Amino acid sequence: MIARLKGTVDAIGTDTCVVDVNGVGYLVHASARTLGSLGGEAVLHIETQVREDAIQLFGFTTGEERDWFRLLLSVQGVGGRVALAILSVLTPSELQHAVAAKDTASVARANGVGPKLAARIVLELKDRAGSLPAGAVVAPVSAPGRGAVADALSALANLGFRPMDASRAVAEAVAEVGDSDAGALIRVALKKSAR
Repeated sequence: MIARLKGTVDAIGTDTCVVDVNGVGYLVHASARTLGSLGGEAVLHIETQVREDAIQLFGFTTGEERDWFRLLLSVQGVGGRVALAILSVLTPSELQHAVAAKDTASVARANGVGPKLAARIVLELKDRAGSLPAGAVVAPVSAPGRGAVADALSALANLGFRPMDASRAVAEAVAEVGDSDAGALIRVALKKSAR
């Protein structure tokens, strides 16, 4: 199995690149985010898939992104191309936050992911996603009842924030000013979102 490639990027296509390693060109499938970061010399973490009719290499700039790819593949109905499409629109941190916040709309933004598949991804990954590191992720906030946090989440939703973004902004605000004053939470959340 190939686990890592280090070489020169020969060509970059829509969803693939060719990495030359000592004269051998490897065709690697990658997310738009990964392809956008490539140039000259590259080191890619590789997930190798062996099928009856093909051997495919999927490349990632970080091990964290590769781990999320593997986790996405464990969901029924998600293949390599769909997993790459999801990782093209969401960073691993954003994906972990979307799963934790049950934000199916963010997951459904990826090409080939409809509302039903997005709901299945969130449902199946909610328990397993917490085991993966995701950098500096703020724990999502939930609003089971009424209170300052619930009011702040509702206000941001009414302003057009996606659930994932509203949850992240309010979580950061709670960490800064506490959860007793909805007005303060909304002001801080809006300031943090404007950055």
